[in-house]
Amino acid sequence: MRSTRGCRAVDVTVRGRVQGVSFRAYAEEQARRLGVAGWIRNEPDGSVAGHFEGDPVAVDTLVDWCRTGPRWARVEGVDVREATRGGDSSFGVRP
Repeated sequence: MRSTRGCRAVDVTVRGRVQGVSFRAYAEEQARRLGVAGWIRNEPDGSVAGHFEGDPVAVDTLVDWCRTGPRWARVEGVDVREATRGGDSSFGVRP
């Protein structure tokens, strides 16, 4: 069982040109590199939503990455909300 001490969980919504630019795949790569668990998915309104949990510094680093994303993305805004841990043990892309 993983310890919850020193763990942060957030829900994020990334707006702009973030679909069709490999945003989710690159976010998954960054999350795995940082050891962040959770998921990321496309939303019907054209945004990308995600749930990130893990070491607070790693989660903050992933959120900061979302503010620019991959070079083809044009991020217009990122909303971040504190969240309840979902108990994810890895990171994945959801449809």
